[in-house]
Amino acid sequence: MTSVIVQPIGNALGVVLPDEVLTRLNAKVGDLLYLTQAPNAAVLITTQDGSVEAQMQAAEEGMAKYRHCLRELAK
Repeated sequence: MTSVIVQPIGNALGVVLPDEVLTRLNAKVGDLLYLTQAPNAAVLITTQDGSVEAQMQAAEEGMAKYRHCLRELAK
């Protein structure tokens, strides 16, 4: 587990992410990070937009539901 301290940055509050965390995220200067609230009150930090994840889940559900039709169309 990595811990960070909330500190003042200008007129706001912020945290500085350690190099090891940025390396795991494969994040570089200028990259956009996405924060998502998890059900257990945790915050997930990712480099991918969560909406893409939701779209992929919807696509997978649709493909599973209509797999027989998609198989026939692929012939």
